[in-house]
Amino acid sequence: MEEKIRIPKVIFKCSRIYDEQWKKINEFLEKGEYPSLEETEKYREEIDPLWREKEVEVLTELSRATGLSWEMKYISCYVVGKAFPFPAFSDPLTISVYKREKDLFIDTLVHELIHQLFIQPKNFEKLNERSKILGEKYPKESLRTRIHISLHAVHKHIYLQLFNESRLKRDIERAQSKVDYKRAWDIVSKEGYENIIKEMKIKKKDLEKYFNS
Repeated sequence: MEEKIRIPKVIFKCSRIYDEQWKKINEFLEKGEYPSLEETEKYREEIDPLWREKEVEVLTELSRATGLSWEMKYISCYVVGKAFPFPAFSDPLTISVYKREKDLFIDTLVHELIHQLFIQPKNFEKLNERSKILGEKYPKESLRTRIHISLHAVHKHIYLQLFNESRLKRDIERAQSKVDYKRAWDIVSKEGYENIIKEMKIKKKDLEKYFNS
């Protein structure tokens, strides 16, 4: 009998103290109007049921496809009005309000959750050796590009398995203005996302031989 995959529950939070810091940064950088905490809280309430529709499928498939395990029961995701220089980051998991496209919030969340999966302590140890070999394989690529090669490969799998190709294309198009992300997508296209995911599961003693074959 196949062992049941343990998955966490994502808890969306709005923190007045945390949000206030982003508001101050927004004002300092003169980035325009910042949503009120009440608006952000309302948005959080709207996002929650949209995510619950896919949560179990997405988190289960992330673990199944990569062979990596979730080590925590809960993951806090802070929803803020705006965050810079990126609209989201993985630790602490923080995502800005996407007013027009709520499905973009979901896609961004999946991206950051893949980061979260990779940095779980036991997983980080497993992937660290592969990261070193990736550095040797792509010596001219930035660290951010190398990190996102595996991430984009896994995300492409999720798009095609659980969402749709149009959302995948939107993600790739949005990455065109970000050099590191674009390069990572280019490499995924060239190498094949299935092959990259397969490499993640190879034991580290066989990994160098696999890359050099």
